[in-house]
Order: sequence, then C-alpha cells, then structure tokens
Amino acid sequence: MTQNSATQNSATQDSVTQNSVTEGTVCCSDHPAVWPIDRRRDRSSGASRSHSPLSALRSVVGSAAMLGAFVLGGCATTDPLETSASGARPPPVTSSAASPAGAIERSPIGSVAAGSGSGDASVDAAGGAAPNDRGTSVAGGAAFGGSAVGGRSLKVALLLPLGGFDQTAVIAKGMKQAAELALFDADRSDIQLIVKDDKGTPDGARIATEEAIKDGAEVILGPLFGRAAPGAAAAARASNVPVLSFSNDRTVAGNGVYILGFSPEQDADRVIAYAARNNKQRFAAMVPDDAYGTIIGAAFKSAVAKAGGTVVAFETYPAGANAMIGPSRRIVEAARSAEAAGAPIDAVFLPGGQDVLPQLGPLLTYSGFDAGKVKLIGSGAWEFSTLGSNDAFIGGWYPGPDPAGWRAFQAKFSKSFGQAPPRVASIAYDAMQLAIALSANAPGQRFTVANLTRSGGFSGVDGTMRLTADGIAERGLAILEVQKIGSHVVERPPATVGGSADATLAGNLDETLSGARLSGTPPRVN
Repeated sequence: MTQNSATQNSATQDSVTQNSVTEGTVCCSDHPAVWPIDRRRDRSSGASRSHSPLSALRSVVGSAAMLGAFVLGGCATTDPLETSASGARPPPVTSSAASPAGAIERSPIGSVAAGSGSGDASVDAAGGAAPNDRGTSVAGGAAFGGSAVGGRSLKVALLLPLGGFDQTAVIAKGMKQAAELALFDADRSDIQLIVKDDKGTPDGARIATEEAIKDGAEVILGPLFGRAAPGAAAAARASNVPVLSFSNDRTVAGNGVYILGFSPEQDADRVIAYAARNNKQRFAAMVPDDAYGTIIGAAFKSAVAKAGGTVVAFETYPAGANAMIGPSRRIVEAARSAEAAGAPIDAVFLPGGQDVLPQLGPLLTYSGFDAGKVKLIGSGAWEFSTLGSNDAFIGGWYPGPDPAGWRAFQAKFSKSFGQAPPRVASIAYDAMQLAIALSANAPGQRFTVANLTRSGGFSGVDGTMRLTADGIAERGLAILEVQKIGSHVVERPPATVGGSADATLAGNLDETLSGARLSGTPPRVN
C-alpha cells in the first residue's frame, strides 16, 4: 500500500483511513488472549475492526535522538558505561516443545500472532488497525513526521513463530515489538514492516516468505530457528531476496542467508584470546553433553590452539546435579595433578548458563576447586546477575556486548510497551535498523551482497556487527568480569570489526539498566 498519503484508500485491504484510527493494542482475532483489543465500528462502513494503541510508541518517537536514527556514514556511538547489573549479552533461547532434541537457540522474537491467515491486522503509523489475511504490517508514517526518501518505498518482512502461548511465542512477541520500535524510532513514512507467522517450521517459513515476497518484501528478517531457515531461503533465493535469520546455527548460513545470532565459536575465540594475553596458557574445560557442548567444545579446542595454548583436561557433563559430580571431581583432580607436576592449569572453561552454573559452582567448590589459583572463564551464557552469588565465579571472565547499548534499549522498550524486553529482542531491533540504513539505496540495489557485507559493518544496540560473504555475523565483543553483584567491563569491544563502522544503529545509549532479562534458558544453537 501507499504510505505517503495522509488518507489512504479504504477499498484496499491493507489500507486504513485516518478517521478509523483508535488507540489500543494490536492482536490477531484468533489469539484474543495474546493482546487486549479494542473493537469498534468503522464510521464509514460499519465493519468491525481491530484497532491498536500505539500511544506508548508515540511517547518515544520524539526521543529518537536517544537511540539515534540509523545513519549512514560512520556515526560513532557514545562512550559506553563500564558497569552492568546483569550484562548485555543475549542469552540463549530455548525452543518450543515442538523443537527437536539438541536444537540450539540464541535469538530474538516479536509481538503478536500474525500471519496465521485469520483476521490478522494491518497497522499504519497513526495506530489504526484493519483486518486482512496477509499478515501484520506496520509503517512509519506521516502522523509521526516521517518523510519518504526520494519517493522510493520499502517493504521489510519479519518472520517469527508467533502462534501459541509458550515461551517461544512470548519471546517472539518481544522481537516483533522491538522491530516495530526500530521502525517508529526511524520515523520513516516510506518503510513498511510485514509480519508473518512462520510457525517455527521449514514449510511455515517457506509459505510465509512466499507470501511476503508477493507482498513486495525486499528483505526477510528471520526466521528465529535454524530449522526454519532453509524453508525461507528456498523461497527467497528464487526472487534474489536475502534472508537475515536470527539463528546462530552456522550450518544454515551462506547462499543468501545471513545469521545474526551470537555464535558459540566467537564466544570461545574471544575469551580464550583474552585469557592467553593475560598469561593463561594451560586450559581445562567442562562442557555440556549436548549439541551446544559439541559445538562450543570444538570451538574451545580450536581457540586454544590458535592462541598457542594447551588443553590439559576436557570433560563433558549430562544435565542433572548428580551427573555433574563425577566430571567436577575429575577436573579438580586434573588441576591438582598438574600443579603437583609443576605445570598448573591456568584456566577452566565452563560455557554453561543459568540452568547449570548455580549447581556446578558449588560442586566444584565442594570438590576442592581453588578459584584463587585457577581462573574460571565462560561464554556469553554467563550473563545473568546472580552468577557472583557463588564465590567460585567471582573474578571470572566471559565475552559479551558492551552493556551500554542494552541499558538504553531496555529502558526505552519498557517505557514503550510497559514491560521489560526479552534480552534477545535487541537483535531484532538492530536487524530492522540495518534494513532501514540500507533503504537509502535504490530499489533493487539496497540489499546486494556488497551492501550487506560492507567492510565497516554496522553498529547497534549489541555493538559492532559485520556480515561476511559466507553469511556469518562477526561481532565486536567485550570481556566482562563477574562481581558479587553483576559484572563490569575489563576490556572494551574492538572499535571496529573488519573496518570502521559504516552505519550506526544506535546513538546515545546511556540509560541505566534495571536488571530484567530473559533467564533460566540453557545455551543452545537454534
């Protein structure tokens, strides 16, 4: 639909006349429990419509200077804050009950169950909603002072597993809201967000992608799960449309698919390299006995080899406190033996998350682990505020984005939607801002390989990110040190990843962090 006119053609299914706009919360009619809706009669036609209140969004659109418009040309972010109450790294996201065993998840999700084919809503910039059968669409519009760039409109598709009421759907709701917030922050009347429910499956993603491309989408944001990405990719390649998946599964990357999730491999590389520069050369590791453990265990060994170090001991552990006792004792015994031999272990790598570390820490302590002699190091899954409640982890190092970006994003999201975002929602916000940044190019030239993989990359809520030709998101990660409460930055992220940042996703990010986060989810590869 045309986004530049203040009054739109009510005969078009995707259009909403300005006089029908009311304030409420958008919801698919087949998911009334997801969001409250305000059903009113359209004054002109008498038809029942679902109207959604974007007053919360209106209250923050004018503060776009805080997060900054997504500007091309190497805009620098402000000096990040040093201290984090809970950290700024998207934790892993567990899959729904339908997820196959071993699926690994670390990604964002969005807002309402859209694209289900029964009574979905189309929302314009002023907040009106009208039923349609083509998924939810949101446009930044003239009601917020937006203006088209050269009259060239852009449609961006967002694919998420929005149906249902489980944790996956809740996270998906948060991701959709984050993408909407990015669009309203940009205040662009020429950009439309089309949201589709991909059902978390390859077939669902294929169908949603086909529909989105028919609707005119030039780029696909999502799916969330790696298992759904091949379905989206197959449909998108036929039309030369790139897919920016929220997955961190490298097996689905490449040939037009870019994964934006935080990869286990980069976690291991960053923390091991930092440890090696700080005189840690002899390593041991305890990794979970699952798909994530297989991937990050191999990454750990590779990272140690690249750093010129030595792997002295390597243990895996199944889930369950009793199953961790044996591996914990063996790691402690290996440390004692190495010390007695005059070649002590310098650091132990524990890439677990909030589901296992509160159990594993006391077991190590009980087995005689001496944190004063051996440094504990971990992955981005360490990013939860209560980790330091166990003394074994205090002083430990782990990789993650600089916390400053998350602080401001969390505060703004909470103000807009009345609730804290899932930690992974920032990836959706940054993905939408990336699409907005590249919209300045001519249609057909916006999302080329050259533009997506520009050497300077992009800078956003989660720091600097550069997409590679093989579909991987290289990220600039900080090193954080665990404190009794929270953590603090001991080494800032590199200023650039592969060059100077060409586009800034977020500007002045200096708000305080309230500490809310998505917690209790094991590290996974989705």
